[in-house]
Amino acid sequence: MPPKLILWFEEVGIADIPLVGGKNASLGEMIQQLTPQGVNVPGGFATTADAYRYFIQAAGLEEKLRSLFADLDVEDVKNLRERGKKARSLLLHTEFPVELRLAITEAYQTLCQKYYPDTDVAVRSSATAEDLPDASFAGQQETYLNVTGVEGVLAACHRCFASLFTDRAISYRQTKGFDHFDVALSVGVQKMVRSDLA
Repeated sequence: MPPKLILWFEEVGIADIPLVGGKNASLGEMIQQLTPQGVNVPGGFATTADAYRYFIQAAGLEEKLRSLFADLDVEDVKNLRERGKKARSLLLHTEFPVELRLAITEAYQTLCQKYYPDTDVAVRSSATAEDLPDASFAGQQETYLNVTGVEGVLAACHRCFASLFTDRAISYRQTKGFDHFDVALSVGVQKMVRSDLA
């Protein structure tokens, strides 16, 4: 039985940063604090750090990635670029476990029932590291806007997971001495709003 793979924003708060990352925990906190005051915050859900770990473990990716990063010298930019590209490709070409695919699909369909069919969403990465309080992962992973449809959301979530291995993110972790597997990724899927009406 897989761990809890999806949490709705209204279910999470600041205490859940290790599970859903800072971005998603802050969105949850905002919804909890502002909704009772009549402020409408667009809803959504997050894949958990456990969902990311489940994907990595179920597909046997950790050993392959560890091997890929063995003896990596981040000062060798060409080598960093090659290994980063291989890592991202490995994640992108590995299918999600059925349970994760189903959990994301059902959550997005629930969001569509709340708003409208094929709801436009923002799909945002939120890195999390339970035991690295001094780490800052802001801006190192990807965000995708105006994503629609189940397959679009699944593909964007997949790309977000792979973005944990951008060259910049790999270099940051390696330079700081962080194990690549002490960091996980949560993906936030939130209804888009028109900026001219917000």
